[in-house]
Amino acid sequence: MDKRKVILLVGALVIALCTAFLARSLFTGSAAPEVTAAPQQAVPTGPRVLVANRSLPVGTIITPDSVAFQPWPSELVSNAYFLEADSKIDSLLGTVVRNAVTAGQPVTQGSLVKPGDRGFLAAALGPGMRAVTVPVSARTGVAGFVFPGDRVDLVLTQTVGGDGEGPALNASETIIRNLRVLATDQRVTAENAEGKPEVIAFTTVTVEATPKLAEKIAVAQTIGTLSLSLRSIADNEAELERSMAAGDIKLPEGADRKTEDKLLKAFATRPVDTDPTYVTGGDVSRFQRRSVPSMGGSRRQSEYNGPAAPGGAPQQVIAPAAPPVPSGPVVRVARGNTVTEVPVGGK
Repeated sequence: MDKRKVILLVGALVIALCTAFLARSLFTGSAAPEVTAAPQQAVPTGPRVLVANRSLPVGTIITPDSVAFQPWPSELVSNAYFLEADSKIDSLLGTVVRNAVTAGQPVTQGSLVKPGDRGFLAAALGPGMRAVTVPVSARTGVAGFVFPGDRVDLVLTQTVGGDGEGPALNASETIIRNLRVLATDQRVTAENAEGKPEVIAFTTVTVEATPKLAEKIAVAQTIGTLSLSLRSIADNEAELERSMAAGDIKLPEGADRKTEDKLLKAFATRPVDTDPTYVTGGDVSRFQRRSVPSMGGSRRQSEYNGPAAPGGAPQQVIAPAAPPVPSGPVVRVARGNTVTEVPVGGK
């Protein structure tokens, strides 16, 4: 064998052995990477304080979903915070935010105003709005199940006499929708004889309205009886969707998402007095009127309905038939003050 070929073969074997050795050292020498768990964030073990679940701007009425108690570091707890050991959420419901609170921030005692405190209504009212008090009872006030922060419709019930005969017109009309309840005069008195707190049902409800609607509510109180109709929470979203589909909402061009959300929220929470609905007594009972009695219409209606029976139901009266009009020549026969027309050829 040629000497030169032998040298090349030996060199190739040496290179191959060196390569294998280096590869073995590379795989065996490098240790597998160790997987370490990320350190878990320590959960605060301090006292539970009242924290805002969402952003609470000025004028927000505290509801059960607005705030909650959660642990807070002991070194960061302030005397102005509401502690779960000393406070209950039920006692804070209906209070109004006086200073804005961001989501996740503890609620301080100075940021809330309770009903009856000075400046309560001024803090609860929105810009340009007015507070109007409406007298209610257990029948007209949803049996006391209306609380601050709820939204209600205002229903006016009245009796219209008109200028004619017959029964008056009974009518009920929804004059304003989507009013926000600011406060009620419901309160808890001292303990009764059995040692239990005694709750006095409210007789007035204060709502938020525009200056024009405030005048309308004041006049409505002199016309008839006002009743509250409690609205569902989902009503505002449904009406907002219908308004957007109908093109009633005009958003400015180039507005960002925050501005659009603010405008949509203001549109959904505004009180409305357009397109009122009404029901008359005739829509409820066939024995009631559907229109206001008038001098001309009352006589015609009495021919069909008749005078009211002792039980209240109108009696049907058949009007006498008019005498037939004679055709052809007639002879007038006078007998005293009575004049009779007799057709020619008749007996």
